[in-house]
Amino acid sequence: MDGIHDLGGMQGFGPVSKDPHEHATWEIIPKVLLYIGAAKLKKFNVDQYRHAIERIVPLQYLAESYFERSLTGLASLYVETGVLDHRELEERAGGRWPLSLPVGPGREPPPPPEFLLKVGDRVKTRNIFVSGHVRMPAYARGKCGVVIERDIDIHYPDAVGNGIPSGYVPTFHVEFLATELWADAEPGATLVMSLCQDYLEQVES
Repeated sequence: MDGIHDLGGMQGFGPVSKDPHEHATWEIIPKVLLYIGAAKLKKFNVDQYRHAIERIVPLQYLAESYFERSLTGLASLYVETGVLDHRELEERAGGRWPLSLPVGPGREPPPPPEFLLKVGDRVKTRNIFVSGHVRMPAYARGKCGVVIERDIDIHYPDAVGNGIPSGYVPTFHVEFLATELWADAEPGATLVMSLCQDYLEQVES
């Protein structure tokens, strides 16, 4: 999903603050709600939680803190899954409680790959634009890297993030030169991403 949440590499936001964050007491609430909704009630999964945050209206997303976005996403999931009624939520909150935008169609899981990538393979990320959840940042589209390790198999994020059942798919740690991702990056610096094989195409060395 192309959205304001995908900020990696964007300019104009100023330097990243290195000041330690002083946690407010209420900031534990999203963690508790995530545990209850996903682990205890099994109403949603972690990818749906991530996608609920991605679906927050852009202006609201930019105005909220990390924990406020988390709370907005979780409240949206609790309403969408019928645990809470939106009207009841706003009554308890004492005012309006904007929810995330509706869930998009998502993508069906890919068929099993004809072959598995291996360490040392040179790959290129697919230039894909997905209406729903996807576990690859926009700045990594169409970029070349090298497989350095087999990662764990996971449920296909593009499917389960939108409520579509999925089996397990292979993932790999892929190393990119920072200059492949950003032209003005530090020479020699690298970045490693865990990516589904479905996001990757093998290329000639």
